[in-house]
Amino acid sequence: MPQTPLFSPFYFGSVEHYALIARSGRVVIDLGEHYERQSYRTRTSIVGPNGRQDLQVHIARRSGEKMPMHSVGLSYAEPWHRQHLHAIRSAYGQTPWFIHFVDDLEQTLGRRYAKLVNLDTATFRLALKWLGLDPQIAVENRYLEPEVIAERNLLDLRTALQPKKSLPSPVPAVPAYGQVFADRHGFQGRLGIIDLVMNLGPGARQALTAGSDHP
Repeated sequence: MPQTPLFSPFYFGSVEHYALIARSGRVVIDLGEHYERQSYRTRTSIVGPNGRQDLQVHIARRSGEKMPMHSVGLSYAEPWHRQHLHAIRSAYGQTPWFIHFVDDLEQTLGRRYAKLVNLDTATFRLALKWLGLDPQIAVENRYLEPEVIAERNLLDLRTALQPKKSLPSPVPAVPAYGQVFADRHGFQGRLGIIDLVMNLGPGARQALTAGSDHP
């Protein structure tokens, strides 16, 4: 039996997150860990007319403070959520699938969430809906220790799968697919799931399992 991926919470998530979920049919999300900067917890990546762009969530946090993920609040002092919608519209507004997903995006990002985990959960559920995926989801509120990970046959990617790190060896890169600005910037890999869905529409799920024996 393939290992079940163990992730930190994530904001929308990368194409690699969902490729692993699509192939395993299961996922474990650890809410018991501590928040880390420059991670998928608060960022997702798109490609717009000027190239790759990171969309970053603003959190309420004192500098240097260690915070369990379940306690991290959000800050709306600046309208980052509206900026994200504007950037997504600029990047994908001319794709044929944008009109099918924009209402979901506006509804999800238009809400104000008290906690980062609430936002991450909402965007994760939205992406699963877009992809037509219905995995078994286990949410853990206590940090999972190595002996539990081994016992449950989990693939621990909480610190290994990060935007600034190379893909860990157990995680295959999603093959190249058509992107709206490829003529300007070439294919851009390791983007957020928004890019895949906006470019491929109903074909997004198939792209996640390309080269896999799983449906």
